[in-house]
This record gives sequence, structure tokens and C-alpha cells, in this order.
Amino acid sequence: MMLAPTTLNLDRCHVMGIVNITPDSFYGASRNMSYDSVVSAVRRAVKGGATIVDIGGYSSRSGADDISIDEEWHRVKMGLDAVAAIDESVVVSVDTFRSDIVRRAVAEYGDVIVNDISAGEIDREMIPAVAELGLIYVAMHMRGVPQTMQQLTDYHGGVVHNVVEYFRERVAYLEGCGITRDHIILDPGFGFAKSVEQNMTLLAHLAELCALGCRVLAGVSRKSMIYRPLNITPDEALPGSLAFGWEALRQGATILRVHDVEPTCQIVELYNRFIESV
Repeated sequence: MMLAPTTLNLDRCHVMGIVNITPDSFYGASRNMSYDSVVSAVRRAVKGGATIVDIGGYSSRSGADDISIDEEWHRVKMGLDAVAAIDESVVVSVDTFRSDIVRRAVAEYGDVIVNDISAGEIDREMIPAVAELGLIYVAMHMRGVPQTMQQLTDYHGGVVHNVVEYFRERVAYLEGCGITRDHIILDPGFGFAKSVEQNMTLLAHLAELCALGCRVLAGVSRKSMIYRPLNITPDEALPGSLAFGWEALRQGATILRVHDVEPTCQIVELYNRFIESV
């Protein structure tokens, strides 16, 4: 069963709905492990207005357990089967840093967006695979791996300078490997190897990353930069997620990766109307 080709107008704003097929993602309500649960999550995302459904089978929260490639593929395949059963026209993103998962997904289901938390740093075969297959690629900034990243938050020269310069070099590398700029999306990696204060600073200067000329994805949904300052839980962090989502749009982001699709689609619609009226 093949999904529709990945065709997106990346000059407009998109909402990417998160579908985690994991037992240990940081936001408990996003965890799905049965096929029926995954189908329900995909259906909610599509009904809510997501133009991209992001399927993830490997938890990237701080300290998450490592799993085998076969276990990750079992989970990702469940998600891809669910999307294909509900709406084959939905654009699918696969949240993985393993090139083997990408190759299996494309072989069985057709083109997908690759959402790589490591920007190709963990699996050195990822970039060649993406270039060979001609896929849209989301490169995220992170240091280390999920098991070690929160020990690596010392940024000499400041977090904004480090992230922007990292991507300046990384984009040049990706283009040199054959991935065209219009297929590159940058994700600053809110919550990955960054303190709450560093996340805030990065969001305040997101426009500097957007100025590199690639489209930018912001993933702030229910993260610690929202719930820790307010002394609340991720379950209570929807208002802050929407507020920070609006700010990311204002700074130039074009994709919001979120747990709560329908309310986020509402703020995107309002943002677009607001911009048209200015």
C-alpha cells in the first residue's frame, strides 16, 4: 500500500501532528502502542487539520531507552499502515535518525519527509540515503544523543550563535551531498541539549535562523520551557504551547510540530488573517 507522493507548498504554514508510537514519550497523552490507539491518533490529527502527520517510533526525550532498529520499524510501520488506511493523501513525516528506517519506509510506502533529530550526525548513512531518494529533510540541532544531551548545554558564545553557525555549516554540507535547499527544513531543537533559559533565548531570536534562507520548523509543544517556569505539568501546557507557536510564526517559522492539532490550526488561521490585515 503506497502513500501519495510528498507534495507540499512550503511557502505556506503547515501544522505537523505528532503521532508517537512509544511507551515513554515525555507527554503521556501522546503515547500510543496499539494499532487501534495509533489509528485514533492519526484520525484526530487529520480531522484537526494537520497537513503533515509525524510518525515516531523512538522516544527522543532526555534519558529515553535505546531500542533496536527492528522494534523501531515495527512501530513506524504500524503508524504508516494507520495513515494509509485513513487517508492516503496525507503527507507523512517519519521521525527517525536511522537511514535503514527511511529506506524501509520508502520501499514499502513511497516518499516520506525525514525528520532527523540529529541532522545526520548519529547515522552517517542518513544524508546519502536522503539525497539518493530525493526526500524532504528536517535537520534538527542537538548535541549528543537523547541519553546524554542534557549534559551538553554549555554553549561558548551563546546558544543562538552556536545554533545559527551550526546550521550555516550544515546546510552547506547537505547541499554538497546533493540535497537541494528547497528540500531542507531546519529545526532549532527546542528542549534538546538546551536549558529552559537557552530555549527562551533561542525562541526570542528565531528570526536569525530563518534568515539563513531555509524553511524553519518549530517544536515547542508542551515542552519544559513552558511547564517548568509555570510549575505545571505537560498536561497543563496547552496555552503556553499556543502562545509560543504564535511567536514562532511571527519570527518566520513555517511548520509547527504539535500534539494539539486543532487548536494550533486555529491560531495559524488567525495568524494568517492578522498578517493580511497589517
